[in-house]
Amino acid sequence: MSAQMNLAYDYPLLSAFWTMLVFFLWIMWFVLLFRIIVDIFRDDTMGGWTKTGWLVFVIVLPFLGVFVYVIARGKNMGRREMAQARAQQEAFDSYVGETAHGEGRPSSADELAKLSQIRASGDITDEEFRRAKELVLTGHGPTERQGAATSSTHTSTSDR
Repeated sequence: MSAQMNLAYDYPLLSAFWTMLVFFLWIMWFVLLFRIIVDIFRDDTMGGWTKTGWLVFVIVLPFLGVFVYVIARGKNMGRREMAQARAQQEAFDSYVGETAHGEGRPSSADELAKLSQIRASGDITDEEFRRAKELVLTGHGPTERQGAATSSTHTSTSDR
């Protein structure tokens, strides 16, 4: 009787496991490779020739190049990625802030300062100043009335 040796890959379930593991590692390898290539281009402290050298090293000898890059410069990869994410978030926040507040619309503090100047020059009375100040502070100032007037115009024309 000859004893036949069964190996791990002879079993279908273990074969599927090894296939999934190799496939997962293959994908992770490409994720790491592309992250390193992006990090090479992202780093502003390196000059053009240094970037070219690292890029050639990573492309020509990928395993060695990636491992050497991770050992030599991997510590700051996360810092550079966090700095870029922070800069993108700040740019997004400033864009949302500018869009939400409207660039052309003056703030209530600006309107109150203008009202004070007009009153100081004597163009309006104290009573007119008080009424205008109340309108600005309640949010029914000139900018709000213009928007309300246009919306009421649209509703009145659509009712016809």
